[in-house]
Amino acid sequence: MTTFTQKLDAAWKHANSLLMVGLDPDPVRFPAELHGRPDAIYEFCRGVIDATAPYVCGIKPQIAYFAAQGAEEQLEALCRYVGERYPQLPLVLDAKRGDIGSTAEQYAREAFERFGADAVTVSPYLGFDSIEPYLSWEEKGVIILCRTSNKGGSDLQALELESSEPLYLRVASLVADKWNRNGQCALVVGATFPQELAQVRQRVGDMPLLVPGIGAQGGDIDATVKAGCSSHGTGMMINSSRAIIYAGAGDDWREAAAKAALDTRDAINKARSAL
Repeated sequence: MTTFTQKLDAAWKHANSLLMVGLDPDPVRFPAELHGRPDAIYEFCRGVIDATAPYVCGIKPQIAYFAAQGAEEQLEALCRYVGERYPQLPLVLDAKRGDIGSTAEQYAREAFERFGADAVTVSPYLGFDSIEPYLSWEEKGVIILCRTSNKGGSDLQALELESSEPLYLRVASLVADKWNRNGQCALVVGATFPQELAQVRQRVGDMPLLVPGIGAQGGDIDATVKAGCSSHGTGMMINSSRAIIYAGAGDDWREAAAKAALDTRDAINKARSAL
């Protein structure tokens, strides 16, 4: 059975891309042709997926945007669509779950059975008890929050421990040294903190990193690539959501999304070639 990391490695090579497209569907921002349609979320996201698939290494739907609209069934349909139409692309469910015991087991079933995700994002705040249930799915990816792209992340993640290391590096060490027993763990590290990204990369070796923060959040592509690439010149899922999916609001919204994805992929590859 193909594991998450095997699928991701193949996608990096097949698409020659470290770009991941995030799906954050907000009906208020949809093009006019979709207004009022009961399946608007599905059709919008499917259009984005079809337009960007040649240029990305994966698809990352953010579950809150679907749940807020009562559109979980549309998300299920989209996940099936990706699995059937683009089986080479890893599907990462961005859920940021964080609970223990039987509740965490249910969240794992939601991600891996209901939505068929290849990987899911989770919070480490409750410790290993909150991560272990996901590891029962030995071939699936568990992507753990480490140094998030938002400014407020520093409130806790940057706190210095008695060892003088910041908390986010302790999280990185725990995942790399103790929790990654299936070899399918990854970390979330924001592009908005390239120095911290470089520290995490040094600490965890070639472990995959999910890197949000370019595009609408202002992360610098050159700095991100320099700080975060693995020894193989890959190692990252550099996510862009709003800057791609809302690149155009007119009749050409699909073409605009495709161009934004192509341009972003090419900018990332240009930075990689300079390493």
